[in-house]
Amino acid sequence: MGISKSTLFGLLRHGQTVWNRQRRVQGRLDSPLTADGIEAVREWARFLSGPRWRWTRIITSPAPRARTTATLINEALRVEIREEQDLREQDWGIWEGLSWTEIQTGSGDELRAQVEKGWSFRPPEGESRIEVCRRAQALLSSIGREYQGEQILVITHQGVIKSLIYALEKRDFLPGEPKLIDKDRLQTISCCNDTMTGFAYNIQPSPTP
Repeated sequence: MGISKSTLFGLLRHGQTVWNRQRRVQGRLDSPLTADGIEAVREWARFLSGPRWRWTRIITSPAPRARTTATLINEALRVEIREEQDLREQDWGIWEGLSWTEIQTGSGDELRAQVEKGWSFRPPEGESRIEVCRRAQALLSSIGREYQGEQILVITHQGVIKSLIYALEKRDFLPGEPKLIDKDRLQTISCCNDTMTGFAYNIQPSPTP
């Protein structure tokens, strides 16, 4: 039996969307990338196709905003793209499509109560953070076994990325914890024999010469 090799996953959030700019909850819904979002993705494509990396494939959420991001980056990488349902964003239930102001105005007490639950945070009729984490962990473990030793770029959502990293770093997902990751940065983790380890966080694209 051969020695298992670590698989490196690069976790990247999709580009900025119209609803991101409007501070509106997307969850399982969607909105198109903004012009700024597209330009930022093209900057990532230049960086990720550089000599520092050797990506072998892209795994993406099926959400159009993630698929568009993956397609734009792949203009530079030219590797296989595979969609995975378990990379979709947290289901925000009845709060999807609403702005944060609308949620705070109409459901402020419920929002505050849920935030204090940490990993058990669950929007009404939605999905908890721990459920998001478990499906994402199971998927990456499976892919890590399938593609041992590869570097795999994962295009997904901030809720998925935070859940994975916070679990690795044993965070409680509660208000007041120090900030750990930035939403517009690359986070990398390694996986070997179903064990995940944080590798490097908050990697920024190098400026174009």
